[in-house]
Amino acid sequence: MSAETPPAATNAAPGPEQRLDAAQLAEAFEMFARASEELSTAYNALQGQVAQLTERLAVLLGALPAGVVMLDRAGRVGQCNSAAETLLGGDLAGRPWDELAAALNATETPGELTVGDDTGARRVSLSEAALESGEGRIILLHDVTDTHRMRLQAERNERLAAMGEMVAGLAHQLRTPLAAALLYTGNLKQAELAPADRTRVADRAIERLRYLERLIRDMLLFARGDSLGRQRFGVCELAGELVHTLEPLARARQVDFSSTCDCGDATLLGDRKALGGAITNLLENAIQATEAGGAVDLSATLEGDTVFFRIRDNGRGIEPAHQARLFDPFFTTRADGTGLGLAIARGVARAHGGDIAVESSPGKGAMFILSLPLPCPDEGEAAPAPKVPA
Repeated sequence: MSAETPPAATNAAPGPEQRLDAAQLAEAFEMFARASEELSTAYNALQGQVAQLTERLAVLLGALPAGVVMLDRAGRVGQCNSAAETLLGGDLAGRPWDELAAALNATETPGELTVGDDTGARRVSLSEAALESGEGRIILLHDVTDTHRMRLQAERNERLAAMGEMVAGLAHQLRTPLAAALLYTGNLKQAELAPADRTRVADRAIERLRYLERLIRDMLLFARGDSLGRQRFGVCELAGELVHTLEPLARARQVDFSSTCDCGDATLLGDRKALGGAITNLLENAIQATEAGGAVDLSATLEGDTVFFRIRDNGRGIEPAHQARLFDPFFTTRADGTGLGLAIARGVARAHGGDIAVESSPGKGAMFILSLPLPCPDEGEAAPAPKVPA
């Protein structure tokens, strides 16, 4: 008969390795207490640093000349500095930014607004940036009132200086032909003047008076522009008209005049008379700058969506020092010129969205390039003509 295996014990006592004696337990609690104390010390130090940084930030915000407004996710003012309260008025904390922004009025300068009544209005530059956390935005308000006033004063001084220079040039332009006209008309009072001489003197006086009339007409055209309406017309059609107008003048000065137009059916929309006058002025200058036996060429080409009128001559050319002043009002190198023709021509070109450029070397002729953009296909003819800028 075999011996039976006794059943396994169900509640065996733990071995020595599973038991913690009192010394080890005390040591564990001591380490935990020490770690807790270190964490508490570090937390208190961190709180002190946060308080110090908060104080510094508050001092910095208060010292900033620009207004700083911090908005929360809902768009309400969470924090702001005294400069922002001075600009926007009152206590701003908790107020919706949309309500504050309604008091800001747009100006002619993008990014600049005015705040306050008319008597004490301030001009501010506004910019904003989102917080990296996405929890709100920061609004910056720079008071640019004084800067704007200085800018206006500088622009006014520039205009006054330009006006003074223009008036001085105008006085010179008017005085010379007027003095000549007075001299000629004074001679007409002489009883002993022969009839043929009297006629010659009268013609000279009329010539000077007509020059004055042309000068005044050009001044008015330069100052206010001459808009007679907008119409659509063919580029080659305009070039053909210019040829018929300028050929007699070129022939009289024994200058070979040629013209080409490669624009096909391309059309322009604008003041036909003003554009024709501007190109005529360029052609007259080229013919007068070319000696007998020389050549002047007018070409019209379509490059992309821009029409280029090129006026070339093989005359005496233009000095580099003069090229920078060609388009200045009252600047001229011709004794009978008003000094306004090129200024008016450039104004006409710019009023139509184009411009005029010049390429020249002394003794090698000159080329003036008048560029004009093609109109949009759906652009109509009823709109008023552009005003020629001064």
